[in-house]
Amino acid sequence: MQDKPLFYIVVIAVLVVLAILATGIGGFARGGEFNRKHGNRLMRWRIAAQAVAVALILLFIWLKGS
Repeated sequence: MQDKPLFYIVVIAVLVVLAILATGIGGFARGGEFNRKHGNRLMRWRIAAQAVAVALILLFIWLKGS
């Protein structure tokens, strides 16, 4: 299972979502200029990255079942 390249791509996609989410939450918790300037943009990026990650996970499951 873990020797497939798609598995590593899925893991990287999930880690990208986690990094964007952590940055957004950290900026929101701190507040200030960073949050005003980048808060909405980070959450839009998270939604896009999450959609890609979910699509890759579904593709991985579909290919593994075949």
